[in-house]
Amino acid sequence: MREEFVKALSRAGSGEELNRREIITLLQAEPGEEENQLFALADKVRQRYLGDEVHLRGIIEFSNYCRNDCLYCGLRRSNSNIKRYRIPVEEIVAAAKHAADLGYGTIVLQSGEDFHYSGEELAEIIRRVKGVSNFAITACVGERSREDYERMREAGADRYLLKHETADPELFAKLRPGTTLEERVKRLNWLRELGYQVGSGNMVGLPEQTPETLADDILLMKELDVEMAGMGPFIPHHQTPMKDCPPGDVGLTLKALAVARLVLPQTHLPATTALGTLNPEGRQMALGCGANVIMPNLSPAQYREMYAIYPEKAGSKEDADESHERITSLVKKVGRTVSKGRGDSPKELFRNQPA
Repeated sequence: MREEFVKALSRAGSGEELNRREIITLLQAEPGEEENQLFALADKVRQRYLGDEVHLRGIIEFSNYCRNDCLYCGLRRSNSNIKRYRIPVEEIVAAAKHAADLGYGTIVLQSGEDFHYSGEELAEIIRRVKGVSNFAITACVGERSREDYERMREAGADRYLLKHETADPELFAKLRPGTTLEERVKRLNWLRELGYQVGSGNMVGLPEQTPETLADDILLMKELDVEMAGMGPFIPHHQTPMKDCPPGDVGLTLKALAVARLVLPQTHLPATTALGTLNPEGRQMALGCGANVIMPNLSPAQYREMYAIYPEKAGSKEDADESHERITSLVKKVGRTVSKGRGDSPKELFRNQPA
């Protein structure tokens, strides 16, 4: 193994804070012994700080309308070839009831940036779902006003997921026309101020992305002190301007996940659906190098294939019971246990302790 790699890995193993250069060195782990050592340490750190439980967070994708025109996403407003939908509130509540029967402690209410819904309407959906069970509610509805975030928080939203996608401001603006990284980060800070447990994340393998950019993604999430960091590979969609771009590399995604675990030892890291889409073993592999969360799709079956942010999304042809059974079997197969609780962040528990 390279001397600089051994040195950076040793510092990470001792719990020392890694600098940008060391993070880049670890992200460039070479196949074989370097990768094996990186993954083994990430798995050890995950076990030390978060134990062997895997937290299941059930996603209900309640609308695929979106006002944005992101170059990479199948839900982009310019895509006229997609069938749009909004799930009626009663069906959302029914899906939440089924999730409660299956034992879920967290529901993720996710949509495109659909401004058909006012802040109060989103708050009402949250109240209705919160009334089903003692769920932790994660909202994932994009960039809204601070007032809307406040309404959702008061209605019972515990967490908010807002991926920054890339820490490169120029690449961000290019991929997401009409939006800026600065505005994104401003909202992530609002969410923290309003008392949410905050999730962010990035894509791996974007055009023009470099190891330096990936290091900056991890450092940005460290600066934001996120409770969850979602890192998944870019997958091109055939109805977007990026249809001919190559997909992100599974190996690089796993390395980014492992390095994130070393830099963010108490942060929840999902084994993403995108990894499972590119490689049938992708989520199992992620659980072996730092991940401790899986987010099964619990949307009603008739809507699943229409929420096509990328094609052939893993689980899109299943119903909720099939998704749940497959994921729980996967967790047991790798020798881990399914959490029966809400999976609140250990950081949050620490913050709530008296001084």
